[in-house]
Amino acid sequence: MKKKFRFQWGAFLLVVFFVGFFFILFFRVTFIQMTGYAKGQELTEMAKEKYAREFILQGERGEIVDRNEQLIATDTLSYRLVAVVKPDKSSEKSGINYHVVDASKTARVLAEFIDLPEEKIRDIIQKGIDEVAAGKSRYQVEFGKAGREIGIEDAEKLAEAVEKEGLTGVSLIEEKKRFYPNGIFASHLIGYATKELNEEENKYETMGKMGIEKVYNDVLRGQPGSINYQSDRWGFVLAGTNRIIEPAKKGAQIKLTLDNTLQNFTEDAMNEMMLQYKPKKALAVIANAKTGEILAMSQRPTFDPETREGLTDSWLNEAIENTIEPGSTMKMFTLAAAIEEGKWRPNDYFKSGSYKVYDKTIRDVNKHGWGTISFLEGFQRSSNVSMAYLLERIGDRRFIEYLEDFGFGKPVGISLPNEAPGILLDRYPAERVTTAYGQGSTVTPLQMIQAATAIANDGKMMQPYIIDTITDPSTGEVITQNEPHQVGTPISAETAKEVRDVLASTVTAPHGTGQSYALPTYDVGGKTGTAEIPHPDRPGYMSGGSNYLFSFLGMAPIDDPELVMFVSVQQPVTKPGEYGSVPVAKVFTNVMESALKSLNVAPNEVAPIEVKANGNYVGKTSDRAMEQIRESGFTPILIGEGGKITEQYPSEGTKLPPNTFVILKTEGDSMLPNFEGWSKKMVLSYKALSNLDIRMAGEGYVTEQNLGEGTLVTKEEPIIIQLKRPEQHYEVFEQLEEIEEDAQQEDE
Repeated sequence: MKKKFRFQWGAFLLVVFFVGFFFILFFRVTFIQMTGYAKGQELTEMAKEKYAREFILQGERGEIVDRNEQLIATDTLSYRLVAVVKPDKSSEKSGINYHVVDASKTARVLAEFIDLPEEKIRDIIQKGIDEVAAGKSRYQVEFGKAGREIGIEDAEKLAEAVEKEGLTGVSLIEEKKRFYPNGIFASHLIGYATKELNEEENKYETMGKMGIEKVYNDVLRGQPGSINYQSDRWGFVLAGTNRIIEPAKKGAQIKLTLDNTLQNFTEDAMNEMMLQYKPKKALAVIANAKTGEILAMSQRPTFDPETREGLTDSWLNEAIENTIEPGSTMKMFTLAAAIEEGKWRPNDYFKSGSYKVYDKTIRDVNKHGWGTISFLEGFQRSSNVSMAYLLERIGDRRFIEYLEDFGFGKPVGISLPNEAPGILLDRYPAERVTTAYGQGSTVTPLQMIQAATAIANDGKMMQPYIIDTITDPSTGEVITQNEPHQVGTPISAETAKEVRDVLASTVTAPHGTGQSYALPTYDVGGKTGTAEIPHPDRPGYMSGGSNYLFSFLGMAPIDDPELVMFVSVQQPVTKPGEYGSVPVAKVFTNVMESALKSLNVAPNEVAPIEVKANGNYVGKTSDRAMEQIRESGFTPILIGEGGKITEQYPSEGTKLPPNTFVILKTEGDSMLPNFEGWSKKMVLSYKALSNLDIRMAGEGYVTEQNLGEGTLVTKEEPIIIQLKRPEQHYEVFEQLEEIEEDAQQEDE
């Protein structure tokens, strides 16, 4: 009997299911192969993301260098401390731990090397361990600022301690930090840079926080690079894959107009002055008189950019961001205006002492003046009354126009932020009179420097600048090149020459206020200033003691100035009978003399004296030269160990009296002579030839020296010399008491 066919629905459905499944699978695989997409995501990119690794290369920050490419700021190697808190799976197989096992012991060791308490370090590590245990994504912990910028020497000691104690999970990651090799060196100008979190990019990088480092941060900033590669799940590079390297780019180099040598001269002189006189503030700025280039800039209080110690005492760049009343240094420009207008007649006479402007009385420094004196003597004595009479001749409005032409009342335009413009008071007649002698109106020291270049540079006023070039270090391309820029001609060359002659007389005249600014080998011209200080708590000015800002604006050599220098010292602590200008003079004379010699500016010719002409000893043996010097009736002084003479002082042909010292220089270390009885000029000449670190205190002739005759010295060893005048007579005006008396009389 034929068996009846029965349709197997179960088998049919099973076949349909599998055929459909394989069809869908085939379609899906074909689709993925053809498009590379699954669930809206590109599989190739997903694979790259899973196995791709990127290592960031730090971009080195650009250097800041001086005009001779001596380093001022650069990047150096440092280390960042991390502690790994996540156990590695390989540790289970190998039995070797790569993470922190003992948080307490680790904290105890690390506390000896970073500026964090042991308890704080332990808490940071333990918190990381607890987060890992709770399933949070945490691999390592760091220790903030305390764990960054660790120097090489400290890092080596830390690594030794970690190894000795058998700690695990502690690592030092190599990175860059900012380094300032000179320490305190134009600190408010250069500023500083430090590691900070860049919140936009969520990473730490060196950021400028002050000064040039901040203003030019984007220029100095290096561009990071990267290394991209593919790795397996254990981090090993996959065979057959390529590494893509994008090199990091170093930031641009900024070359300044500063001169390393002159800046160090200035910092050293400021340090000595601060130690001796302890003023509230002090400032010194030197510029090239012919170009406006700033060669040195120093202020006190200051700070070390390496440690930031002292930074809280002062954030302002006093030469640029702060204003002062110029005091009598402003008389230099009142004089220039009078000469240019044809109103200066130096041999005309006036009655000194006091001058009435409506209901206000202008007085000279000494209450009753010096009687009837010439205008030349009035300027040399720094008479306020003489300036009032000159203002009458010039005319109020014309006078203010001259000051504006000299650049006062507006920023000089240096490439730094927050430059103060200053204020010229000219609303009332009395204000214009006080402005003529430097009271009431305000200026910046940089404005004083700019205005003085017009007098030093035959009427051509040069804009001060600090940035010389900005260069791409990878290509050598000069991105920015600054050049000297003339910003005005407020006076003629003839006027400038006459002003310089008068300024020189304030230093050389017996009654000149600038006598203490004279240099032994260069002619100086300039103007002293004594400005009252606005009272911090109430209207009016401070009174009592040395509550003044003492200053000097000078230039040298005065016939054709190479350098212009402004120095100010506020509220110094002086000895009884000692002028407040003495610390100003110490800074100016020490720095200006050294600076001119460093720049190879020719000194004055030594005035010929009757008797015998000095011979030429250069190239001769020291024994022969010394014998000839003695035969000529002079006294030889030898610098060095002997041998051939390389330099001498005084020069050949200089006429000298008997027993004059003739200094001979040879190679090698020097044995000190007995300086007793030497003049300051002679000591300075010896210092210039020997290049020894000779520091002088006092005026007149040498009475003491810290190292005895015959001591073998090197250039690094300081030699302290005490000078005293045979007789010291101080003629000091009781200026403050008289001002107070005058004020009381006017109130009455």
